[in-house]
Amino acid sequence: MSEAGAPYRQLVFTAAADGAEALSDALMDAGALSVDATDALAGTPDEEPQYGEPGMAPSAWKVSLIKALFPPDVEPLAALAEACGDCGLAVPEASVEAVPEQDWVRLTQSQFSPIHVSPRLWIVPSWCEPPADGAEMLVLDPGLAFGTGSHPTTRLCLNWIDLHLPVGARVLDYGCGSGILALAARRFGAAEVLGVDIDEQAIVSSVFNAQNNACEVSFCLPDQDRGGEFDVVIANILSNPLMVMAPMLSARVRVGGELLLSGVLERQANDVIAAYAPWLALDVWRSDEGWVALHGRRV
Repeated sequence: MSEAGAPYRQLVFTAAADGAEALSDALMDAGALSVDATDALAGTPDEEPQYGEPGMAPSAWKVSLIKALFPPDVEPLAALAEACGDCGLAVPEASVEAVPEQDWVRLTQSQFSPIHVSPRLWIVPSWCEPPADGAEMLVLDPGLAFGTGSHPTTRLCLNWIDLHLPVGARVLDYGCGSGILALAARRFGAAEVLGVDIDEQAIVSSVFNAQNNACEVSFCLPDQDRGGEFDVVIANILSNPLMVMAPMLSARVRVGGELLLSGVLERQANDVIAAYAPWLALDVWRSDEGWVALHGRRV
């Protein structure tokens, strides 16, 4: 309980790409309990998803929305001035909001419920009751690695896996995140599944999720990947890295095998299709909220 019932406070402001990361670190040094940075342009045509995929240099949003939580004994605006001074930046306009104390764990959990992501599959947080008897489910909690089934790009892949994955297939999930697509592929009949990601935390999360769901799936970093061809290759990343990796991903598909790509906006589809044209023909399989999944077969 805070002293005399004083509330926690949240500092809210925007920061340009060249200062957001340093300013976030400086706020922690100045007494912030947590700092959250998101795309200030989220929900607009200028939204810039950032997952740090292979082939892309580290980047940041053009404008970040920064939210910093402070305990009652730290003055947020003074902390912001101190952080800006440490970083050599001008102090931006900011607002301060009172944050009443509450059961943060229960509040966070209440924001997540089971998601019916495909005809046969539910994604269920560990603290929730399972869906009706007979439904296929994966137990998956929101965490550091991207992928809980709520994003359209993930739903697109899960629906293709549910509807079209050949039973007994060897599957490669490149950019596996939380492992959700790899686990779904195993649950729906894949004989062998490999998940690859550049993020060590993603591999840790994927291994945990596989064990938690009793799914036999292998996960590794790119430098541990032994190569080889697969019946189905799935990559739910973003259009730029997908185009960079076109030669590599196409080579991982066996002759007669299938490639499924997602993380592509509708306006980017033709560019991605053109990047893969030397190796295989892609078409739009399905769209969801402005995103598309592209599918093709290597012949």
